[in-house]
Amino acid sequence: MAEESKQERKVCLRGTNLTKRFGFGRSQMVAVDHVDFQFYESEIISIVGESGSGKTTLAKMLLGLISSSDGDIYFQEQKRDIRSQKKKKEYWKNIQAIFQDPFSSYNTFIKIDEVLLDCINMRGGKKLPHAKKVELMTEACSFVNLKFAELTNKYPFELSGGQMQRLMIARIFLLKPKILIADEPTSMIDACSRATILDMLLALRKETGMTLIFITHDIGLAYFVSDSVYIMERGKFVESGTADSVILHAKEAYTKRLINDVPKIHEEWDLSTV
Repeated sequence: MAEESKQERKVCLRGTNLTKRFGFGRSQMVAVDHVDFQFYESEIISIVGESGSGKTTLAKMLLGLISSSDGDIYFQEQKRDIRSQKKKKEYWKNIQAIFQDPFSSYNTFIKIDEVLLDCINMRGGKKLPHAKKVELMTEACSFVNLKFAELTNKYPFELSGGQMQRLMIARIFLLKPKILIADEPTSMIDACSRATILDMLLALRKETGMTLIFITHDIGLAYFVSDSVYIMERGKFVESGTADSVILHAKEAYTKRLINDVPKIHEEWDLSTV
């Protein structure tokens, strides 16, 4: 996204001085350390860092799954208020996530029909005729190359990992949130399914205009898909900007190391930093 077009779009999610500390006293650990950011409507953002850099903790804070120790989050330029369960549910209509492990993303005892019906109900479709609900679920499954007729009355554990991830995207298709956080959504599936899932997420973003936030350690993926990239090290954003400016013209040593750690077929692999 060019800088000019950014100025024309509204900020949908903003954080100021956002911090998360775990523990107390000498054993205290700072997972997210005074970060600032602003994400725009329809933008694709990647937050890149190694394991333990704080990126997943930040994602959970954005989702409202854990509270911040300091700082504030603003949604559509209003200070976020999710103190009650009702307000939290309202917020979750607008911000959703796809997580790394598809097998732990579902309740084992809830059938696929109920998973999808919950999404329709959440978007205000509880009183729709059953036939219309089936039509919506069929359409959502079709979008991710699944057949609802073959899934009905099945449990999520009866699906493969790739099918589970596609079902997660079908949920998002029904919910149509303004923001989607994808936390390493392709790291636990095979290469063929990985490309398919990525294509589906980008197609969904194009169709709905939602803001897409990738949480990843894969700087190659970040460069390929992103408008903006934030590099995270030890809880801090050490570099940020457009994908081209951050990855093609990296300034920080940490960013350069992440780039150099990507194996290149036409060069001898340097394993000295591993």
